Amino acid sequence: MAKEEQLALLETLDDFTSKENWDKFFTIRGTEDAFEWYAEWSELRDPLLSHLPPKPQILVPGCGSSRLSEHLYDAGFTSITNIDFSKVAISDCLRRNVRLRPLMRWRVMDMTAMQLEDEAFDAVVDKGGLDALMEPELGPKLGDQYLSEVRRVLKSGGKFICLTLAESHVLALLFPKFRFGWKISVHAIPHKPSSKPSLQAFMVVAVKEMSTELQEITSSFNKSSLACRGSQGRGLLEAVENENQIRREYSSASDIQHSLEDLKLGARGDLTKLRPGRRFQLTLCGGSHFSCRAVVLDAKENSGPFVYHCGVFIVPKTRAHEWLFSSEEGQWMVVESSKAARLVMVLLDASHVSASMDDIQKELSPLVKQLAPGKDDNGAQIPFMMASDGIKQRDIVHQVTSSITGPIIVEDVIYETDNGDISRILPSRDLTFRRLVFQRSEGLVQSEALLSEEGSKYKIVGQSEKKKTNSSSKSKKRGIQRRSDETSHQLKVYHGYLASSYHTGIISGLMLISSYLESMASTQKSVKTVVIGLGAGLLPMFLHKCMPFMHIEAVELDPIVIKLAKEYFGFIEDDHLQVHIADGIQYLRKAVHFAAEDEKSAVRGNEDGHCNSDPPSSNGSHLAFHVEGQGISKVDIVIIDVDSADSSSGMTCPAADFVDESFLRTVKDALTEKGLFIINLVSRSQDIKDTVISRMKMVFSHLFCLQLEEDVNEVIFALPSASCIKEDGFAKATLQLEKLLKLEHPEISQSIIDATKKIRHLK
Repeated sequence: MAKEEQLALLETLDDFTSKENWDKFFTIRGTEDAFEWYAEWSELRDPLLSHLPPKPQILVPGCGSSRLSEHLYDAGFTSITNIDFSKVAISDCLRRNVRLRPLMRWRVMDMTAMQLEDEAFDAVVDKGGLDALMEPELGPKLGDQYLSEVRRVLKSGGKFICLTLAESHVLALLFPKFRFGWKISVHAIPHKPSSKPSLQAFMVVAVKEMSTELQEITSSFNKSSLACRGSQGRGLLEAVENENQIRREYSSASDIQHSLEDLKLGARGDLTKLRPGRRFQLTLCGGSHFSCRAVVLDAKENSGPFVYHCGVFIVPKTRAHEWLFSSEEGQWMVVESSKAARLVMVLLDASHVSASMDDIQKELSPLVKQLAPGKDDNGAQIPFMMASDGIKQRDIVHQVTSSITGPIIVEDVIYETDNGDISRILPSRDLTFRRLVFQRSEGLVQSEALLSEEGSKYKIVGQSEKKKTNSSSKSKKRGIQRRSDETSHQLKVYHGYLASSYHTGIISGLMLISSYLESMASTQKSVKTVVIGLGAGLLPMFLHKCMPFMHIEAVELDPIVIKLAKEYFGFIEDDHLQVHIADGIQYLRKAVHFAAEDEKSAVRGNEDGHCNSDPPSSNGSHLAFHVEGQGISKVDIVIIDVDSADSSSGMTCPAADFVDESFLRTVKDALTEKGLFIINLVSRSQDIKDTVISRMKMVFSHLFCLQLEEDVNEVIFALPSASCIKEDGFAKATLQLEKLLKLEHPEISQSIIDATKKIRHLK
């Protein structure tokens, strides 16, 4: 049959994936005429043979009636298995070769579901088979199944040699499928000088390697000449460059969040086998838009005996930030206690708040089964374990919705885990903590206070583990939960103890100016302090109670928050502690303006021989520092302790405007020469943290930071003065701070002292 007739017959196929169509094609065409796709043997011989190892076991899938296998056999490669789902084609080829090439094998078989052993072949040679499966109208399903089979049947070091027209939709499947653990090269098949085919044939060679290291795709053709071949050449070059860009980005990432598909393709090696000490992160995506972060850990050497071959450990959002679950060291401790050879640690977030644990487990089950070691489902159950949210009892004291802050909850909680520090100092039964929760920030626990019995000044009733400043209450509550107004009249907030670790960190930073504080206190001068962000008022009340030489102005935008602080957290104003309803940024800017105007008036007054009149009293529009006859003056300490209503900024605390360069310069202008600026920074993005710190370095002379353990909080301390304390003076300065703190229980200062040892100099 003439080639033109064969091509005309091919056009009648319609669907290249149809077995019936191919049987009809081979029946009509006849038994002796071979049909060759893309290139003749004379064109293929040299490039193809150069990639075949000595004496290989070769598989030719979708062989059809091509004589490619016969040419390979005659070239000395006699261990060849040919498969095709067309019985007509296999029968014709078998009759043609049974006597001439007796060692060659022919089998009727679907190339997308091969009945062949794993790792049985050194080479798979595909001449147009993948292209035929990749009908654009049918999608990539069959092609994906076929390539999965190719990956399975190839030995380590084996080669997939794919002769293809390299259309974009084919390469979009082929390149990612062989991304991890494979080395890919692309070659153009040379044509006879006399032939001028409309389409260029290519040979893609993928080598199966042991390493999962990503390697860029290489090519042996002239790129400039290929680009001249029209859209086909340009499309191939673009596909190679796009894939290489993905591989470069993947290789440069420090802690990659894999997809389940990446893992199936070998991103972390063979998951069917346990590899002691292996750890990686991934995103699990299921139906109904379910998605969550997870960490997979294979138990370390000598960790057995194991009770489970694979286990799932679910961490609720309220505890996902804790050191035990967020750090690598802590995660290995969980693996050891789980008695699982492989542990899938699932970290829930705010998107799972409304889902029941049964629903979450139902979504996770089919996903984690794909991560279990072993190839066959032997019926072994995968247990689901869970870290509780750490709360044994929760009493909702009050709920309110503010037009500014949104839904707010006041709750009393008893934690499951003891806090050795406070319980040793104040032994009692379960300690109770009162929490102010802002629901807008994924259930941010804005403030947390220890409660004491009404009528007893020192007796404490509650116990807790170390709390984290950004611990959340928005996840589904566990333990006993009830609305209770009974507890509130029996207990009161104890203002001599800071339950939040970042509040302790803020106090520890006062060590940086302890000499100045001591000199002010000894001369009975007020240390003027501004706290922007009242919350429950716990930090201002602690400062007021334990550092009585301070004059504190708190600034809070939301009157509802002030009301809650007074009614439920014991916040009380007096001559040395006042609160103003105002925007913190505008408040401080007006303070700087009025201070500057006051200085000008004083100068003019001295020049004219007149006394300066008092400025208007503060109603929240500017600072009320008009103490000791000094008029409006600069402040000694500015503390920013506000959360962000805009999660798109990447920061939970503070709002982005509070770290804008213009506001930072306002703060610097507001501070005295010996002053201190403190900001509580909460962000999981290191890039955002680095940006904030870089910006602060531009404005302030010296910068210090305190990274809190088990937390995403970082407390930043900035000094406007050109000179500052040296690190070798920290110990003496800490002693000065300890003496300045007037604590009813001096032992409580230990956590503050410990925090000073972790402060480090950034600039």
